[in-house]
Amino acid sequence: MAKKMYDTPNLDELEKGPWPSFVTGLKRLAAENDMMVDLLGQLETSYKTKKGYWKGGTVGVLGYGGGVIPRFTELKDENEQPLFPDAASFHTLRIMPPAGMHYDTKTLRKMCDIWQKHGSGLIALHGQSGDIMFQGITTENVQPAFDEFNEMGFDLGGAGPAVRTSTACVGAARCEQSCYDEGKAMRMTVNAYLDEMHRPALPYKFKFKFSGCPNDCSNAVQRADMAVIGTWRDNMQTDDALGKKWFAKHGMDELVNDVISRCPSKAISLKDTAKVAKGEKISAVAINDTQSLEIDNGSCVRCMHCVNVMTGALAPGNDKGVTVLVGGKRTLKIGDLMGTVVVPFMKMESDEDYEALVELAGNFIDFFAENALEHERTGEMIERIGLVNFLEGVGLEIDPSMIIHPRTNPYVRMDGWDEEVAKWNERQASKTA
Repeated sequence: MAKKMYDTPNLDELEKGPWPSFVTGLKRLAAENDMMVDLLGQLETSYKTKKGYWKGGTVGVLGYGGGVIPRFTELKDENEQPLFPDAASFHTLRIMPPAGMHYDTKTLRKMCDIWQKHGSGLIALHGQSGDIMFQGITTENVQPAFDEFNEMGFDLGGAGPAVRTSTACVGAARCEQSCYDEGKAMRMTVNAYLDEMHRPALPYKFKFKFSGCPNDCSNAVQRADMAVIGTWRDNMQTDDALGKKWFAKHGMDELVNDVISRCPSKAISLKDTAKVAKGEKISAVAINDTQSLEIDNGSCVRCMHCVNVMTGALAPGNDKGVTVLVGGKRTLKIGDLMGTVVVPFMKMESDEDYEALVELAGNFIDFFAENALEHERTGEMIERIGLVNFLEGVGLEIDPSMIIHPRTNPYVRMDGWDEEVAKWNERQASKTA
């Protein structure tokens, strides 16, 4: 029988209204768990005083330098005893999920049983890095809980200045838009750099994310130091039968308003089938017996909108691979950054292709470890030292497709070009000397 609940008038307000409340979930757990009773007491205090009362520390498991987020209460009485003793320590175990986040019911039930036995019962699927967040456990229970998760085949994820837990979208296992094997790429990369995850030794965090197509369901471009995005470089595939079926159901208004007019590069047009341009960069899908959509693949920017709306009638091309971007992150020193293209296209067919991707990841980590400042992400490092220096440091050739955003000014300044060419030639000469 759990201890008596505290009065929580401020938290009770969060249960009012039409939406589900996390407070209701915490109270349900508190009915059988004293740790959650005291957590609610501390949380109510924070809502009254508008101040947080958690501090960090050092908590881990044998052989690991990271993976546990320590939290200790700062709410003490005059004798330095915790005001809410059963939540005096409320640590979080970060557990790496399977690639693509596939679970069966038996696995999920066993995880819940372990956490109900050792922890608070509070679980978050998943954190921004992809971890399963088992929230709320005492210091003495951390090792026993991890041992049971480890026996299931699960490992701790990253925490602190380290390679963080990777995320892959559901990808090739369930999605017809997938352009490569995301699960394989993620697993090979994680296995290769597991030491960098378990034993933090970097200036700050480094994240990988893998998305099977430009829909980017793992939010890689916005959130990953190295984002691997599936793409294609030939013509979009089409299916006339499915195109006609889609048009019969949705009609001309939806075709014009939700497909043609929403193409960001104006690459789609409606034409009489007989007048569709014949060329190596043109795809066409019939919508009825006389009309077709003409797609200028040379202008397509792979935004995926038309493919998402007319799935099956339109599909990614056959010459598939990945685009690699670096530097995505949330707010830190210089604000949010999107990833910058550093490898416009890379085939992902053979084991050698995947090994090359893993090697590239290692080059990024090594350069970051040697050149980043403390508490600086990859994107901020590149902003500070310049993209050209980064590319030279990791051994990538400069390519016109390596852009942060399209040019907005049609004019190009040419003063200083001669000096830059001289510097470039000098660097190349020194490499071959």
